[in-house]
Amino acid sequence: MNNFIFENTTKTIFGEGCVKEYLTCLLRHYGENVMLAYGGGSIRDNGIYNQVMESLAKAGKKVTEFSGIMPNPTYKKVLEGARTARENKIDFILGVGGGSVMDCCKAIAMAAVYGGDIWEEFFARPGIMEFDPIPIGVVVTAAGTGSEMNGAAVITNEKLKIKTGRDYPKCNPKFALMDPVYTYSVPKRRMVSGGFDTLSHIMEIYFSRPNEDNVSDDMAEALMRGVIRDLRAAVQNPQDYTARSNLMWEATMAENRILKLGKQTDFMCNQMEHQLGAYMDCIHGEGVAVLQPVYCRHICRDDLSKFQRFAVNVWKLPANGKSEEELALEGVDTLADFIREIGLPATLREIGADEDTDLRQIAESCNISAGGGRQMAHREIFEIFRECY
Repeated sequence: MNNFIFENTTKTIFGEGCVKEYLTCLLRHYGENVMLAYGGGSIRDNGIYNQVMESLAKAGKKVTEFSGIMPNPTYKKVLEGARTARENKIDFILGVGGGSVMDCCKAIAMAAVYGGDIWEEFFARPGIMEFDPIPIGVVVTAAGTGSEMNGAAVITNEKLKIKTGRDYPKCNPKFALMDPVYTYSVPKRRMVSGGFDTLSHIMEIYFSRPNEDNVSDDMAEALMRGVIRDLRAAVQNPQDYTARSNLMWEATMAENRILKLGKQTDFMCNQMEHQLGAYMDCIHGEGVAVLQPVYCRHICRDDLSKFQRFAVNVWKLPANGKSEEELALEGVDTLADFIREIGLPATLREIGADEDTDLRQIAESCNISAGGGRQMAHREIFEIFRECY
């Protein structure tokens, strides 16, 4: 395994009823002025808004609401939130929602304090954060991104058509409240895409160096099997508490940095989808579902032993005298079959691409990851996009 330093500062409280039981006392550790940030308003329909507001009132907080955070949060929305935070002298940001809300809150927490342009200094390239952002806490209502227990934020600069993410530990939420029941109201399409997003994150870590036996890969295989099992159960019964609670924690485990310890990580497939999202505003989990099997077919021959292990240990495929390459490709085919089984799209046309979509331009705009078994070139990314079309 590679050398590493591990730290995670987020206090995570998990389970049914945790918001009602713990939110008020957690809020008392922070200042009077709280920004309540959320998305399109579904939390008002499902009762979560009232529960959170009740806790804020009990804690004696003055609340400024900031709503309308979109599924792919934009830099424009971040700057709007930063202005709101400064104007209202916000002491603490409470994000209620899924990954997009959490990511936007982290970027707002930075932009409200920093005197310069956070896009140029912290998203266009990695920066060194020598200031303290506004502290944030999160109430998680949708599983998938794992943003609740890291400092990562994925933001789209709509003017530049660049979607990128950076992880700054100072942006870790101070606390994350995770009630699986809160995810019941998430539409099935979003639930499934979020679950596949989790699986994709684990795969991006798993198919990266080093490939020698290591703890991270052993854990990744167990988590991948769990996500597959729990997605199947949740598709059959969206209110299966065991499946939904497992999916929620699997998403957290995929991105709380534990799996990444000792690994270089890849995330090339996610980088490719980010740019599709920047141009097409598609749902992230659906985008990676389209790309992942084709991307894996492109790289599997460079790492046959690992893809064979994926086929046997994750999908439980019998070797039965098959060659290493045959078994590796069968594992990728099984992944593609699973994507169709749970109702996710399999082509770019299904997520909005048409003859006017400039796939070459999107491919040329992709950031190149150095963490995988083989480095992509923009030419090959374009080939993958065309195969996915």
